[in-house]
Amino acid sequence: MPDQVDFLVVGLGNPGEQYEFTPHNVGFQVIDRLAELNAIRVTRKESDAKVGSGMVSGKRTLLAKPQTFMNESGRSVNGLLGRYELKPDRLIVVYDELDLPWGSLRIRPNGSAAGHNGMKSVIAHVGTQMFPRVRVGVDLGKEGGRGPDYLLSRLKRSHRQEMDEMAQQAAKAVESIIAEGVEKSMAIYNRRAQGLQQEEE
Repeated sequence: MPDQVDFLVVGLGNPGEQYEFTPHNVGFQVIDRLAELNAIRVTRKESDAKVGSGMVSGKRTLLAKPQTFMNESGRSVNGLLGRYELKPDRLIVVYDELDLPWGSLRIRPNGSAAGHNGMKSVIAHVGTQMFPRVRVGVDLGKEGGRGPDYLLSRLKRSHRQEMDEMAQQAAKAVESIIAEGVEKSMAIYNRRAQGLQQEEE
């Protein structure tokens, strides 16, 4: 049996060097940053994911980067939940969000996939949308784009630096959720995203 864990934190992205530094892979970057901040090695292979476990905010936490490609992320996530006997409320998913401005952050306790294919897969496989998620805004406006070409294209160096800062902020948000719960974390981290006209269902 695997070691018991209290939380599963999953960052969504696509495996392979060609997808590094793309907006669609910010979830992977957040996992990498969490790993650095908490001295966790995310190298083990389990349930079609790279995983590593350690203490985050005083809780035993499994960090995971599914290696199934974005559209099949749910298969890996559901496999890990089953392997570690975790309920969906112990799952935190981190991913890119085109409906949020670049650099903004939005924590939600549950909700629909809102068009994100990785989240569609997770919800379908897990069988519920009642789990917390951290959405990282990647809409660069006219500078970027709206479709798959933008999400899968490499960012300029200046934007990579900004994405590093976004990943750091999102990692801190995940630590807050684990330590303080979703509601308190929303009050702290969602302020930057206030005033947005488009809201997830």
